[in-house]
Parts: sequence; structure tokens; C-alpha cells
Amino acid sequence: MPQAVSKPLILILSIIFFALLYLLAPVLTPFLISALLAYMANPLASLLTRWHVPRLLSTVIVFLIVFSILFLLLALLIPLLEKQLILFIKTLPAMLNWIQAALGDLMKNLHIQPFDLTQLNAGLLEQQVDVGSIAAWLSKKMFYSGLAVAGFFINLFLIPVVTFYLIRDWHLLLSNIQHLFPRSIEPTVTRLASQSDQVLGAFIRGQLLVMLSLGVIYSIGLSLIGINLGLIIGLFAGIANIVPYLGFIIGFSTASIAAYIQFGIWMPILFVLLVFTIGQLLEGTILTPLFVGKRIGLHPVAVIFAVLAGGALFGFFGILLALPAASVMMVLLRYVDTQYRQSALYK
Repeated sequence: MPQAVSKPLILILSIIFFALLYLLAPVLTPFLISALLAYMANPLASLLTRWHVPRLLSTVIVFLIVFSILFLLLALLIPLLEKQLILFIKTLPAMLNWIQAALGDLMKNLHIQPFDLTQLNAGLLEQQVDVGSIAAWLSKKMFYSGLAVAGFFINLFLIPVVTFYLIRDWHLLLSNIQHLFPRSIEPTVTRLASQSDQVLGAFIRGQLLVMLSLGVIYSIGLSLIGINLGLIIGLFAGIANIVPYLGFIIGFSTASIAAYIQFGIWMPILFVLLVFTIGQLLEGTILTPLFVGKRIGLHPVAVIFAVLAGGALFGFFGILLALPAASVMMVLLRYVDTQYRQSALYK
């Protein structure tokens, strides 16, 4: 009888949990960002603790390192990205015209209705007058929304504060959660949690470092070629590499079009291909083995579905939550599959 009662109770609690998750998604976003930062920083704090550095001092050291790096990156990248984004918006109409001219005849030969980008180009040209300064645009938008200003500064304050406490108490939180489970299932839960951590580590720590490294490699390479949009294209290609080869495809295509429009000749495209080929070789031989290792990751299709589904259900919060949730789901599904194959139903 207790087991029969417990199953509906678990179902009801699960429904309540996901309903609250959906309703509180905007509020939970800064806490999730803090949890991701703490998850990435915890190994370093634990390493310092094993070296007999007090946990509080380890937390302070790691916290200062993490947020100093984030502050420097933002201080360096935001002005550069602002200029690159303005330049990209000005260049985009020419890129769209080139795409339409290049694909128009091909689509006609295949008896496909060619797409007309005239209205889109006109809209972009009208918006160029208003782009001026991204910082000024954001300031104007925030000025007309007092709640947005308050929410922005609250989140700006919450993220470092919550991150600090999570790094400090990460091991205690895990220990407390572990002791919540009944002793009969605790070994199984611990094993599944360890497997989930391997997958999460591969994607949250390892894959993010791979993406960042590729973004830097692509940006430097394209900038050395002389492509004006090298920084923004390189960084976007690095981010898109969350799906294997997607960053290469998008980055090479965009950079090739930008190079041809800028220089008017085909030779720079060969150098673009060289940059992205070197990036892919470094990823396969150095970056992925170093940062990800042999840990099991997610299938590219699962990554695409998880990100799209998370964004559709929970917005930006869902995008942040998508990969960790998908990683845990994959581990659980593998466990269910193993149990099924060992059961009498399969035999």
C-alpha cells in the first residue's frame, strides 16, 4: 500500500515542480547562471581545498579569478562587438543581395520560386540610421521601463552573490542532497549522478572551453586576413560549434561571403578556408581531447532539439537549462534501457 500511494505522490510532486519551474523561469534565470558558474568553478575550489587551503579562502580566490576574467572579457569585447555589429548591419544588405543574385538563377533552373529580399534590405537600410550606438539604444530602452532597470540591477547584484555562496557550499549541498534519498536507492542515485556529472562536465566545462578557444582562433585568423567582420563572425562560429561542424559550416559560409564582398576577388576565400581548417584540426587533435577527453557527450540532434525545446518552453531560462537537463535525461534513459534489457520483459 505505501508503494501504491508513493507513486501518485511522486507524480503530483513532479507536476507541481515543473509547473513552478515554468512559472518562475524569469526569476530563476540569475540563479541558474550562478549555478552554472559555480559548477564550472567548483573543481578549482575543491583542488585548492585538497591542497589544504581553507574552503572560504579557496572560494574567495576562485571567485575573484572567475569574475575578473568575466569583467575583462566584457570590458574588452563589448566596445569591439558594438563596432562589429554596426558594421555587420551596414554590410548585411550587400550580403543578402549577393546571396539572392547567386542563388536566383539556380532556383529558377530548379523551378523553385526565387525569394525576394528587397523589403528586408529596405528595412535594414532604414534601421541603420537608428543603430548609432548599441549602448545608447539599450539605455533608452531601459529608461522607459523602470521595472527592466530594477530587474537588470537586481540580477547584476544577485549573480555574483549567489555564485559566491554556491562555490563555498557546493560540497555541502551535494552531501545534503545525497542524504535525502532512502539508503536503499542511494548507491544507484550516486552512480547516476556521477555519470551525469561526466556528461555535464563534457558539455558545461569542456565544450564551452572548446567553443571559446575556437571563437578566439577563428576571430584572430579572420582578422589577420583583414576581414572587417572577423571578430563577430569568429565568435559566432565558435558558439555555433556547440553542434559539431555547425560552427565550421556557418562561419566559413558567412566569412567567405564577407571576404568576397569586401575584397571583390576569390583568393581571400582560400585563406578563410585555411583558417577554419586549422581550427577544425586543432579541435580534433588538441582542444577536444584536452578539455572534453573521453567523456560521453550528447548527440548533435539531441543538442539541437534540447536547445529549441528549452527556448520554446522557458525562453532564455530554458536555453540555459536545456543542455544540463538533456544530459541528465540521457543518463537516466540509458539506465532505464539497461534495466529493461536485464528484466524478464526483454528476455
